[in-house]
Amino acid sequence: MKVELRGITKRFPGVTANEDVDLSVSSGEVLALLGENGAGKSTLMNVLYGLYHAEEGEILLDGEPVTFESPADALAAGIGMVHQHFMLVPVFTVNENLMLGNEVTRGPLGKLDFEASRERIVELSRRYNLAVDPDALVENLPVGVQQRAEILKALYRDADLLILDEPTAVLTPSEVTELEGIISALAEAGKAIILITHKLGEVMRVASRIAVLRRGRVVGETRPEDTDEQHLAEMMVGHAVKLVVDKTEAAPAEVVLSVDGLSVRDDRGFVAVDDLDFEVRSGEILAIAGVQGNGQTELVESLCGLRTPLTGVVTLDGADVTGAPPGDLFRLGLGHVPEDRQNDGLVGPFPVADNMVLNTFNWEGFASGPVRDRDAVHDNATRLSEEFDVRTPSVDTPAGTLSGGNQQKVIVAREFTHAQRLLIAAQPTRGLDVGSIQYIHARIVAIRDAGAAVLVVSAELDEVLALADRVAVMSEGRFVGMLEGDRIDRNTIGLLMAGHATEEAR
Repeated sequence: MKVELRGITKRFPGVTANEDVDLSVSSGEVLALLGENGAGKSTLMNVLYGLYHAEEGEILLDGEPVTFESPADALAAGIGMVHQHFMLVPVFTVNENLMLGNEVTRGPLGKLDFEASRERIVELSRRYNLAVDPDALVENLPVGVQQRAEILKALYRDADLLILDEPTAVLTPSEVTELEGIISALAEAGKAIILITHKLGEVMRVASRIAVLRRGRVVGETRPEDTDEQHLAEMMVGHAVKLVVDKTEAAPAEVVLSVDGLSVRDDRGFVAVDDLDFEVRSGEILAIAGVQGNGQTELVESLCGLRTPLTGVVTLDGADVTGAPPGDLFRLGLGHVPEDRQNDGLVGPFPVADNMVLNTFNWEGFASGPVRDRDAVHDNATRLSEEFDVRTPSVDTPAGTLSGGNQQKVIVAREFTHAQRLLIAAQPTRGLDVGSIQYIHARIVAIRDAGAAVLVVSAELDEVLALADRVAVMSEGRFVGMLEGDRIDRNTIGLLMAGHATEEAR
């Protein structure tokens, strides 16, 4: 199979997302697609997958022009897409998820043939080394296995080209290694792969070719053997980039956040945070590492007033704030970057300007009594958009129409500005490009150096290593290791994340 994009141009009101893009991928290749947030990567792939229609250009399949009116057309042509946010039904089994929309039936009454489907899943799992139990409920599977199920879903539909959008965003280091092996095996088996990722190391390890988009246009193509991570980063942003944040040694002072005996239930009523004790001091960054789903979400929500603790005491600057509402915590100097930007960080239909004052819209400077000062709100958003490089046609644009990375920048701009005493940042750079990651990391360190306490929760091991003065590794609601200084080591953290005790963590 050979897929070609020729002269693809896609426009939205006020912005050209893709302009005259030429791109191709063939069977047995892994094409890595790099670019800044808003560079047009996902838009281009959505055109290829039939979710968007381009104003100009054409798609060729084995030299013949094709038109995809919907993803169903793309799937019928052998093109599958694995989205960054999994498209699985949690309460269904793997078998039921893979059959959904592509049902196998038998008999005159069209009864669902679960056994035939199960056999096909087992066969595909063996062929491509994607170990998944067809009868397991998706909600009970680790994130890495859910990722395999997503890939199997595309293969189940006979996809010869797989588009993988940020496939390692929530995986542990060992799961990333496994997935890289799977990608290479798929290519060796003759599948074509398009890999969208911000992780330059992954690109260097698995890509056959690399295409870089900047502001909607292809600015260059290269191969791993002809480049390095530094050069790729500079191609993406158009200027020199530091891949490692400059950070002096921490000088911890007074305790800002104290947590004593904290236990929290999840939405199903199970204990997700189990009797945690820890402190975060002024002038330090405590990073919590771990595979998502081990209580990090519930911990952050309880600290930020979004979930009532079962037991325990939380103090901020010596004041008991256990269960305090978010507005009160914000007034005490707490900034919160939530892990789910769309559900917890933004009001998608609201303009960017309004989203930047969600928690201060009635404060002096933005309102006079019940009357909003729209000019002040607009000016604030314009200033923050420039400062944090939010790529938007206008601050009046609905935030939900921005790329995921630019949505994240809106939240970061709003919360970082007000984190005078404590910043709690959950997955702060998820979906951001290398230039934006560098900038956000530098701002986090600056907040620390200004005397605030910082709590970073991240599944990205590189992020933890770049930022942390101390590292707590969380598993099944508890801290299984607390590391600092020379003991902060990639292998040690990776082993703890995977559930293996180490001497270094004791």
